Amino acid sequence: MDFSCEIPPEQSLIQYPCRFPIKVMGANTAEFISTMTALAQGFEHSFNESHIEQRPSRAGNYMGLTLSIEVHNREQLDEVYRALTKHPLVKYVL
Repeated sequence: MDFSCEIPPEQSLIQYPCRFPIKVMGANTAEFISTMTALAQGFEHSFNESHIEQRPSRAGNYMGLTLSIEVHNREQLDEVYRALTKHPLVKYVL
């Protein structure tokens, strides 16, 4: 039985290419922000900190980032999510 959830491009609600916002949570450190910037640059060479929204947690221990990355297709978007979720500095990806 095939459980793949492939959505044909003509049925996708996302129109590619697009700048897609991805929320990432990690420790509130300069290393986290610079590492996430470098990781995003691996997918979009022109990515820079102007494409990041930062929100520290109430206690200041964690940093929520919204990375707006330009993606060209579903496969690339999936690759970005996989790279972020595998990274040891990342706690959550939405």
